[in-house]
Amino acid sequence: MKFEYRKATIDDLDLLIKTRIEVLRAANNLDDSIDMSTVERESRLYYEDALTNDLHTAYLVFDEKDFVGAGGISYYTVMPTFHNPTGRKAYIMNMYTRPDHRRMGIATRTLELLIQDAQKRGITSISLEATDLGRKLYESYGFIPMTSEMELPIK
Repeated sequence: MKFEYRKATIDDLDLLIKTRIEVLRAANNLDDSIDMSTVERESRLYYEDALTNDLHTAYLVFDEKDFVGAGGISYYTVMPTFHNPTGRKAYIMNMYTRPDHRRMGIATRTLELLIQDAQKRGITSISLEATDLGRKLYESYGFIPMTSEMELPIK
């Protein structure tokens, strides 16, 4: 099958937000009764800023005219370190393929496009959160589990 991989623009804002909610519902096993209005509103603000300022790249995947998958990468800077002297980093997110289109190479190609985008920007550190479903794909690309990072959830 031949799919169209299209780099998203600000004109794709509504589809990006819809996709983000679909991804979050699938990844967290959330049904339609869960209110996602705050996430939708904040996602809109995020995409408006990040796409305008070239801090996010997203790819949308279509089978003819039907949306079937997506992936995104966010760019940010932290203080430089020995292992990352520029401090520039990237975070892959929103990787998703609709269930009826899985195992067709969509996620693999989307990941390739996102990594290529990061490499063109000189990024040397890319991280992500992996679901059980995506872990094998990411490991095949050389992603390794992080053992030293920690997180403090603040309520």
